Amino acid sequence: METQNRHLTTSWGAPVGDNQNSLTAGARGPTLIQDVHLLEKLAHFNRERVPERVVHAKGAGAHGYFEVTNDVSAYTKARFLSEVGKRTPVFIRFSTVAGELGSADTVRDPRGFAVKFYTEEGNYDLVGNNTPVFFIRDAIKFPDFIHTQKRHPQTHLKNPNAVWDFWSLSPESLHQVTILMSDRGIPATLRHMHGFGSHTFKWVNADGQGIWVKYHFKTEQGVKNLDVELAAKLAGENPDYHIEDLFNAIDKGDFPAWKLYVQMMPLEDAKTYRFDPFDVTKVWSQKDYPLIEVGRMVLNRNPDNYFAEVEQATFSPGAFVPGIEASPDKMLQGRLFAYADAHRYRVGPNHHTLPINKPVVEVNNNQRDGQMRSDRNGGNSIYYEPNSYGGAADSAAYKTAAFEVTGSADSVPYDHDDHYTQAGDLYRLLRVEERGRLVNNIVNAMKPVEKDEIKLRQISHFYKADPEWGQAIAEELGLRVPQLS
Repeated sequence: METQNRHLTTSWGAPVGDNQNSLTAGARGPTLIQDVHLLEKLAHFNRERVPERVVHAKGAGAHGYFEVTNDVSAYTKARFLSEVGKRTPVFIRFSTVAGELGSADTVRDPRGFAVKFYTEEGNYDLVGNNTPVFFIRDAIKFPDFIHTQKRHPQTHLKNPNAVWDFWSLSPESLHQVTILMSDRGIPATLRHMHGFGSHTFKWVNADGQGIWVKYHFKTEQGVKNLDVELAAKLAGENPDYHIEDLFNAIDKGDFPAWKLYVQMMPLEDAKTYRFDPFDVTKVWSQKDYPLIEVGRMVLNRNPDNYFAEVEQATFSPGAFVPGIEASPDKMLQGRLFAYADAHRYRVGPNHHTLPINKPVVEVNNNQRDGQMRSDRNGGNSIYYEPNSYGGAADSAAYKTAAFEVTGSADSVPYDHDDHYTQAGDLYRLLRVEERGRLVNNIVNAMKPVEKDEIKLRQISHFYKADPEWGQAIAEELGLRVPQLS
C-alpha cells in the first residue's frame, strides 16, 4: 500500500484546501452553494451504489490463470485451448443466487460460478453454477422462479409458500431441489465446491465439424460442506465468511485450483439420447460420455478494489469466441439476451470498456457514445460498415457454423418429461446418513408452508422419484402420500 503524502483533489484534479469544514456564510451561517467540493462529494455519494444484481447480488472474486493440460484442438478452434501449456488470464466471480448484497454467505442456495477468460480472440465468459443442473429449463419461467426466491411484496419476508408452490407445480425442478436440499446446498467455502457450465454448448473445430460439450470444474481442494447448525451460526456471526475465506486463502499464498473437464457428445447422438441433451434440468451419464481433461484454473491474485472489479464485473453466456457456440437449450437461449441486457441497465451500455471487463485485444466496432464512455469512443475512426475508407469489416472465416432447424414456429414444450429418474438415482446414490439429512432439510423447509395441498403435491414428486423418499417426508410432516394414478 502506498503511504507517501499526496494532495487530496477534486474529480477534476484541483487540490482541496479544507476537507473538514464546508463553506458557510460566517461561523453559523447557511452553507454556500459555491462549495463545489461539498456538492461533488454529496452528489457522488448519492450515486455510489449501482443497482445490485437482480440475482447473484452478493459475490466474491479473484484473478488467476487457466492453463491447457490436454490437447483438444481436434474438437475446437478456440485459440486459448489450442495447445498444451498455453495460459490465459481469468477473473472468476462466485456468488449466492437469491439473497441481496448484504445477505449471509452460508445460506442454502446454489452458488454462481462465472469465469471470464481474457483470450487473444476476445473475452469468453463461462457463466454457470456449482450445480450441473437448474430448476427450470425454459427462460420464460425465469422471472417467475426468481420472484419466488425473493421477498413477499407485502411482508418483505421470504415466502416458503411461493417457493414450494412453484416447485411443486414445476416438476422439472426436482433434480435441482434434491441437490439444493442435500449436503451440497451449503458449501463449506467457495474453494471447496465444483463448478459447472450447466448448459450444453457446441465446440467447432478448424474444419467446421461440431460436437456438443458440457463443462465440469472439479475442485482440487476437495468438496466440503457445512453442517446446517454451523452454517446458521456463521450467518449470524460472520455473514461474509465465504468472501473472507477466499480473500485470506489467496492472500497467504494458498491458491485454490480447479481441473476443467468436458463431456463430449457427437452431434448425431442428440437425436436419440434417452434424455434431451439440451434440457438443463438433466445431466449426461458419465458412463455414456466420460470426462475428458482440458486444463487447470488457478486463482492467485485478489482484487485491488472490490467495487471496480467484483461489483462492476459483467458476465454473459453470449460472450463467445470462435470455436465455441450456443446449443438449442431454451434456458441458455434466453440467457444469451438477458445477461447482457441486465449489464446495460445496471452498469451502463459501455460496461465492456471498464478495465475488469475490457478485452486484452483491440475492440473495433461502430458503437459510439452513451453513458460512462470510458475509452476514446472510437476516436476519429470510421463509424459505419460497409464503408470505402478501410474501416473494420466482417470476415467470413468467423461465421457461426451452420445448423439445421426444422418445424413450425410455435410455443413448444420439451418432448421429454421424465423428471424423476435422475432425481431418484441421485437420492439412491447418497449414503444412508446423507439421505436422512436430505429428508430433514426438506421437512424443515416445508413446515412453514401453509397449504397442505402444496406439501402433498411436492411429496408426490419425491415419491415418484423414490417411494422411500416420499414416504419419509410425508411421515415427518404428518401427512399421507397422496394416491397416485
